[in-house]
Amino acid sequence: MHGTAHYNTAMPIGTAVHERTFALCESLNYREWSGYYAVSAYESHHEHEYNAIRNAAALIDVSPLFKYLVTGRDAARLVDRLITRDVSKMAVGQVFYTPWCDEHGKVIDDGTVSRLKEQTFRWTAADPSLRWFRQNAEGLDVLVDDISEEVAALALQGPTSARLLRAVAQANLDALKYFRVTSGRIAGVDVDISRTGYTGDLGYEIWMPASKAIQVWDALIEGGRPFDVKPAGMLALDVARIEAGLLLIEVDFFSCRKAMIASQMYTPYEMNLGRLVSLDKGRFVGQQALREEHRRGPARQVVGLEVSWTEVEKIYEDVGLAPAVAATASRVAVPVHASGRQAGKATSTTWSPVLKKMIALATVERPHYADGTKLQMEFTVEAVRHHVTATVVKTPFFNPPRKTETPPR
Repeated sequence: MHGTAHYNTAMPIGTAVHERTFALCESLNYREWSGYYAVSAYESHHEHEYNAIRNAAALIDVSPLFKYLVTGRDAARLVDRLITRDVSKMAVGQVFYTPWCDEHGKVIDDGTVSRLKEQTFRWTAADPSLRWFRQNAEGLDVLVDDISEEVAALALQGPTSARLLRAVAQANLDALKYFRVTSGRIAGVDVDISRTGYTGDLGYEIWMPASKAIQVWDALIEGGRPFDVKPAGMLALDVARIEAGLLLIEVDFFSCRKAMIASQMYTPYEMNLGRLVSLDKGRFVGQQALREEHRRGPARQVVGLEVSWTEVEKIYEDVGLAPAVAATASRVAVPVHASGRQAGKATSTTWSPVLKKMIALATVERPHYADGTKLQMEFTVEAVRHHVTATVVKTPFFNPPRKTETPPR
C-alpha cells in the first residue's frame, strides 16, 4: 500500500514545490496540512495574496489533498456506490463535487471526482479514505490506488488565470467549461487541468507528477509575471472560500468518522448540498437514510449570514473605540439566537473585502434557516458579549460571471 506515509509522519514534510514556496515565504508563517507544511501567508499580511485571488492570479499549493486513482472494469460502479451523485450522468472529462456518506446518511467527507476515462477516476479527499473505498470495492473488479504522494496539485485562481494559462500551457482552454478537465502540457510536463477551485472565482487546478512539479511552478510564476501572479497561502484562501460559500471540514461540519457526538455529524441536506443527492439513482451507501430525511426535511442547515455592520459600529462607538475587524477569517464557533434562544452557531466568519460586508457560514435549526430570516449573532467587544442582527442569505455571497463563462476571458 503505497502513498500512505504522509499521514503517519510525526513532523510535517515539504510538498513537491516546498523548495520554491519556502524561498518565497518571507513571514515563515506555516501550518500543518495532512502531514505537510502549508504556507499560511507569504508576507506578514495576507492582503496582497487575497487581492491576487480576486483581481489578478494566485498560485496556491494544494498538493496535501489526498488523491486516489480508481481504475478497472467496475470503477464507475464503485464510484456510483459511494457518492451521492449519479455517475451515469458524468461524461469523460467531467468533474463532480460530491459528498459521500456512511450507511446512516452522515457525511464522511466531500471532494472532487474527475472522470479521466470511461473507467478511470481521480478522486480527491480532505481525509484519508483508502480503507473505506477498498472495503466497498469488495467483489468488484476495481483497483483503488493512493496516488497522494505521486501527484502534486497547484491551484491557479483569479480573473487573469485563463490568460496566464493560455500563455504558458498547451491545452484547449477555450473549450474547457466549468467543472471539466482536460490534459495538456506546461514546460514540457504532461498535466491535467481542471476548471475547479476553492475560491469561487475563475480558476484552475493543475495536476502533475510530483517529481516534475517544480518545472510547472516555475513556468507559472515566470510566465505569470505579466498577469500579476502571486503565490497565495491558506489565510487568503480561507477568506475567499467563505465568500464562495464553501464549507471546510472540521470547521463548518465534521466527518462522521471523527465526530465525538451526534450533533457533530452532518448529512448532505444539512450541509445545504441537497442538489448533489440523486435519490433515484441505483443503490448507494446512505440512500435509505437520505430518502427519509428528504421526506421530513433537514432539522438544521448550513446557511450564509450577513451581519449588520451598522450595529457592529455602534457597539464600538458606545465603548469609545473605532470599529475593528480581524483581517483573517475566524474559525471560532459563536452562538446564533432566534427570539431569545440559541438556534445555531456561526462557524466561519470574515470581513469580505470585495463585498465590504461581514459574512458568516452558520448551522441554523429549522425553521430559522429560511432566506431572509433575521437572527441575532453573538459579537464580543472588550470581553463583553453583545448581539448583532444577522440575516440569512443565499450562498455563494460572491459569484462573479467570469467563474463559469466559456470561453473564459
